[in-house]
Amino acid sequence: MRVLGMISGTSHDGIDAAVVDFVEHDGALTGTVLHDVSTPYSPELRARIVAALPPAQTTLAEVCELDTLIGQAFADAAAAASDAVGGVDAVTSHGQTVYHWVDGSHALGTLQIGQPAWIAERLGVPVVSDVRIRDITAGGHGAPLVSFLDELLLRDRGDVSAALNLGGISNMTVINSGDLVAYDIGPANALIDAVVVDEQLNSLGFDEDGAIAASGLVDPELLEQLLADPYYGLGTPKSTGKEHFHLGYIRAAEKQLGRSLRAADLIATLTELTVRTVARDVSKQGITYLAVSGGGCRNPVMLEGLRGALASTEIVLADVLGAPADGKEAIAFALIGWCTLHGVPATVPGGTGARAPRILGTITPGRDGLVLPAPQEGPIRSLTLTVVR
Repeated sequence: MRVLGMISGTSHDGIDAAVVDFVEHDGALTGTVLHDVSTPYSPELRARIVAALPPAQTTLAEVCELDTLIGQAFADAAAAASDAVGGVDAVTSHGQTVYHWVDGSHALGTLQIGQPAWIAERLGVPVVSDVRIRDITAGGHGAPLVSFLDELLLRDRGDVSAALNLGGISNMTVINSGDLVAYDIGPANALIDAVVVDEQLNSLGFDEDGAIAASGLVDPELLEQLLADPYYGLGTPKSTGKEHFHLGYIRAAEKQLGRSLRAADLIATLTELTVRTVARDVSKQGITYLAVSGGGCRNPVMLEGLRGALASTEIVLADVLGAPADGKEAIAFALIGWCTLHGVPATVPGGTGARAPRILGTITPGRDGLVLPAPQEGPIRSLTLTVVR
């Protein structure tokens, strides 16, 4: 079954898509990554998304319009990806997270928009969507869902291994002697991107190749203030998002500091914040093998900062596991969609904090109705990924 996985993450800069051809035999799943691509949002749409996100105030009218516009953008990206491989059998659309409701150590709700019916109508195939909320109803955080993929890719290693995603938010899956824990560490690119966009430092909306950070100096006083955020002291599992780490958060920190930083110094300090928070947790967990993915792995200042801080940890890109570092989350959602359509739970309780695994998402039928494959008998025992270039 060919499944197209799609996601726009907390960087809300565009849509990542990956087509994976899954074949199952006796619990062993193989996935051939046929195509992976990132499609930027139009500047106009991205500006509207940014303007609507917390802590900004918005209206239900704007939410409705964005639900349609994002859904149409996803449908365009889905059609292009499907055409590139000669068609797909199903789609999993994560959509765009606009709010993740966390109260202390509990997630109470989450909202992803980007109406999946636009994709189903355009491609004529079933679409799995709204994948986080079922885990939350079972007491989990609905995040990080990529921990399900991580566990399959890392389970046979004998060391303390982990998969780190450096997206808008940094999240990590840790496997130690078969036990798994996964959680959001804190901001990776979210705060950096917010400053880059606000101060118009790069038309792409992010610190390309870490050039801005490399030109600045870390401010020790602001860094220590940011590191004191109570979120970092919460127990795991835990989740966070731009509801907490946003532009206003940075400006409030500068106000508390009593001075404003030069833009390059602020970016350098925020980049070091990611390095420090990730390195602290990696060291605490005793991780010896770390596979990195997400936009932050393309930032040399961030990645080399981690290598410098974690000399005893082998740090590699997720590509070595068969999951392209830039498209890993899209692959994860393709896997989740395959599992949903085959009646397989696609969560690990240690990864999200849920009481038990759950089958995720809702299904929008395709053009010719909904015919599901025969349910999978038993769990998925292994996953092997290969990439076609």
